[in-house]
Amino acid sequence: MNVAAVLAGIGAAAAFAVASALEQRAAAQEKRATPLDPRLLLRLMRRPMWLLGWIPETAGTALQAVALHFGPLVLVEPLLVSGLFLAIPLAAALNRRRVHGRDFAVVALGGAGLAAFLLAAQPGPGVDAPSVAGWLSVALWAGPALAACLIAARFATDGARAALLGVATGLLYGIAASLLKALTAQIAVNPLAVFTHGEVYALVIVGIGAVVLNQDAFQSSRIAVPLTAITILDPAAGIAIGVTAFHETIATDGPRLAVQVAAAIAMAGGIWFASTTHSDARQARPVPTA
Repeated sequence: MNVAAVLAGIGAAAAFAVASALEQRAAAQEKRATPLDPRLLLRLMRRPMWLLGWIPETAGTALQAVALHFGPLVLVEPLLVSGLFLAIPLAAALNRRRVHGRDFAVVALGGAGLAAFLLAAQPGPGVDAPSVAGWLSVALWAGPALAACLIAARFATDGARAALLGVATGLLYGIAASLLKALTAQIAVNPLAVFTHGEVYALVIVGIGAVVLNQDAFQSSRIAVPLTAITILDPAAGIAIGVTAFHETIATDGPRLAVQVAAAIAMAGGIWFASTTHSDARQARPVPTA
């Protein structure tokens, strides 16, 4: 086991936990917004707590990059899930409410499913950058999935809304990571041609959309609900894009496929159980900006 990858992964998990707790607290104080409404982001930019959250967010991203440099995805991603166990009590303390044991159970179920899936799938390398046809193949399944989540979220409440928005957010984060991966490979060949690649502009749009949806999800329920969905969907979307666009491979022999199916059920179960969570009355009331 790579010690550097483990230490960096745990550090990233802790940093993301602090960032998520601070951002969720700030988002919960704002009037609930329509999904993808950019005005929510503009209002949050006036809240010091939300801006403060971007310090550990940036540190966590850097540590995650270090962890992925020294260790494989199957090691790093489960370590990041551990941060949810810190985010739950932190968010509860900031929102001045009790910790729910159900939240830990939801995270444990979804995290165990993710770890089992990654270990069984053993993703293999593919091409450095997808073709236009490869990106179109991603759009064919990611676009309808994102639209379905957003439409359903408009009619859902509490935990269901948070889970649906969390799934949409995780999907966008997975797409953003894939765009960044392709862009990094292309920049390595010719750094001066960075702005000639469509991935740059797609990354900006997808990244902003992901940040806005993340805050929308934080407004809807306790932090465990959206974070469970986001943490599961981010790497899951990355693997799906890797297979469809980067031509990466995953192991599908009999025993491994059976484990992957069981793991997928566990991940879906974690998100489903999270979606049945009801918001706390205290958290549901927005606090006016001073």
